[in-house]
Amino acid sequence: MEREIVRFGQGSGLPILMLHEGLGSVLLWRDFPDQLAAATGREVIAYSRQGYGQSGLFTAPYDLDFMHCEADGAASLMDKLGLGQAHIFGHSDGASIALLLAARHPQRVASLVLEAPHVFVEPMCVDAIKALKPDAAALVARLARYHEHADAVFRQWYAIWTDARFPHWTIEEDVIGISCPALVIQGDRDEYGSVAQVDRTCAALPQAEQLRLTDCGHSPHRDCLGEVLAASTQFYGDNRA
Repeated sequence: MEREIVRFGQGSGLPILMLHEGLGSVLLWRDFPDQLAAATGREVIAYSRQGYGQSGLFTAPYDLDFMHCEADGAASLMDKLGLGQAHIFGHSDGASIALLLAARHPQRVASLVLEAPHVFVEPMCVDAIKALKPDAAALVARLARYHEHADAVFRQWYAIWTDARFPHWTIEEDVIGISCPALVIQGDRDEYGSVAQVDRTCAALPQAEQLRLTDCGHSPHRDCLGEVLAASTQFYGDNRA
């Protein structure tokens, strides 16, 4: 299968296209897409990127521009799905890809909801990823419930984030000038990113709204479901197509 794609709910207006995190997939969203569709009254479309979930294997190792490539891939997928435009909901790496999609293909993106986006690399993120290595076998075993090629998923993700060149990675200049409405969501206990990610994202997108959540880790839609659903529903309902 080239891409695993699942549609949730039906509704009026533009659909919501979901971009998953670095180790994510359609299944790892769990029941959140269904809940988002019910709360917003919109169709929600989730897909697993190449190599993830039940999608086909990676075609090449990631390089420093992998998120830019994934943004272009998302635009191509929208073409295949017949989506001229959509609201984009991204988490972690998926939020960074969503930003790049809006920067590189602005006509395709009606709005952005960004959970725990990365616009630059923080040492705390790399340290948290490196700390997973000793228990990688157990993590891969858990990921196998959600990915056909779980070992490759972990190796690909771990390799690029711990690459000696990656601490210099940033998309801050790439995303300056994005003009669509945006909502940035960040938890105060996120081990992969600090509130500096919000500050620097909103410096590039000064019109963006913010939702800073207390007692919340890297996955706000799991740790603070009610708050994320309420904020997203209001955001999508505020006179947006």
